[in-house]
Amino acid sequence: MPGRLILFPVPIGADDIAFSLPSANSELLNSCHTFIVEELRTARRFLKKAGYVHPIDDTEFHILNEHTHPEEITHFLDPVQKGADVGLLSEAGLPCVADPGALVTRMAQSKGIEILPLVGPSSLMLALMASGLNGQSFAFNGYLPVKPHERTAAIRQLEQLTLRSGQTQIFIEAPYRNNQMLESLSETLHPETLVCVACDITLPTQTIRTLTASRWRKERAGINLHKRNTVFLIGA
Repeated sequence: MPGRLILFPVPIGADDIAFSLPSANSELLNSCHTFIVEELRTARRFLKKAGYVHPIDDTEFHILNEHTHPEEITHFLDPVQKGADVGLLSEAGLPCVADPGALVTRMAQSKGIEILPLVGPSSLMLALMASGLNGQSFAFNGYLPVKPHERTAAIRQLEQLTLRSGQTQIFIEAPYRNNQMLESLSETLHPETLVCVACDITLPTQTIRTLTASRWRKERAGINLHKRNTVFLIGA
């Protein structure tokens, strides 16, 4: 019988794995001797913390990140055809969501391979849950442009979409540009547009606040987002 491609979530911040992942996930890890990972060092660290029972040095790893060419992944799923399970590990959070793992999952779909997605944390969904914004209709927009004038234009476009449809707009930024993003949001958006800033989700330093743009203009100096994992949301 063919094996499966198992999609393993990884904690997004919390040191205690039990806080983020069901115990069944750790049990399924032990069915895999091959993993597709974004970064080898963090993958090995996660497996040790999760109680992986097999010798790490005897485990096969394939690297899949922004530097991997599509043709390199062709043989990543070969063990599945021989009846073995292959695990896909995200760097943090859910595989294939804002994550390069979607490439190998698409390949598995094209080959008719069974895919088993597992429960785990998503900073995007956790932020949306706590924001108070529309959870019936929302969109994840990835990263906005880096250049200030292009970023301003993108923010205005997302705001107009929100005002027309009520849809919540979710996006992220490189951690070292978070403060600039909050400044752009507070200065560009209509004063009454709602902005949620969800920072350090699942960590003791977690902060999730939804304020109007005008309130953020006054209060942004009191929060330092530099190099902290942050999700931004715009809502009506």
